[in-house]
Amino acid sequence: MNYKLIEESALAGGCSAAEAIWAVSHLFTDELVGLTTKLREAAFGNKVWLCEIMNARCGCCPEDCTFCAQSAHNQSEITLFGFRENKDIIAKAAAAGRNQAHNFGIVTSGVTVKGEALEHVCMAISEIAEAPASPGVCASFGRMNREQLEELKAAGLERYHHNLETAESFYPKVCTTHGWSRRLETVQIALAVGLKVCSGGLFGLGEGWQERADLALVLRELGVDSVPLNFLHAHPGTPLAAQPPLKAEEALRIIALYRLLLPQVTIRVCGGRPKILGHRMQEMFRYGANAFMTGDYLTTSGITPQSDLKMIEEEGLILAE
Repeated sequence: MNYKLIEESALAGGCSAAEAIWAVSHLFTDELVGLTTKLREAAFGNKVWLCEIMNARCGCCPEDCTFCAQSAHNQSEITLFGFRENKDIIAKAAAAGRNQAHNFGIVTSGVTVKGEALEHVCMAISEIAEAPASPGVCASFGRMNREQLEELKAAGLERYHHNLETAESFYPKVCTTHGWSRRLETVQIALAVGLKVCSGGLFGLGEGWQERADLALVLRELGVDSVPLNFLHAHPGTPLAAQPPLKAEEALRIIALYRLLLPQVTIRVCGGRPKILGHRMQEMFRYGANAFMTGDYLTTSGITPQSDLKMIEEEGLILAE
């Protein structure tokens, strides 16, 4: 393989897995960054999109995901709480809008949200969606059926978030209380009811480049238009507590892999950005990212929107309108 072949494939709609893996494994940094920057600019110009999230229900999840501090199977020391009051969710969404976030995500632990809890959060979603200058409302409520997702959409939800996490072949090493196909089903239903979907993965679990590429190809086939890339921030008390963190260079090349495989899709850098990318985080745009999460994460601190806005400016980029 060679650089020209990779470029032609990427510009034609996306590389094959073999081409993309070869590129991130063999190309010199200036060659790879030159190509991923070209692809990002071709699809998105110099614009960047921001999102913020709120942990609206924390902990006591019955699933046994090895990476998750909120799993009841793990012993991470976190603050547990039930559903936040709607006034707090609405206030957080308003603050995200003032921080110039394009999207605001309401996230809950647990298998699903249904019944009175779903009615409760739909009221908050409606009020946020109707507010002037409000960010687009997103939700991450676990496994949902068609009726639940249609109710959320009717309330004003724009986008549903549900990560596939990793390739189907690697998933049994990540979680045993439910299968990967259950995650895929929720994404398929969300798309079928007309919601936009944000679905991606978590990297640094011990997966290899082939598993990373396999996940991207599934997302390409599904037609997901926003792919969040998260990097493992190993939590004490979880089975992955001793997992070596990804090096910044490898994390950046994961971003490049996804840009090569998904040239027209929003590549959104999310969890683990401060810890894994560190002082190199501004390079994520050069490796192909065009969006990222600002503010705090679910159970860990993030970076202030003010600092992130300054980083965007220093990179010669602008916020999308």
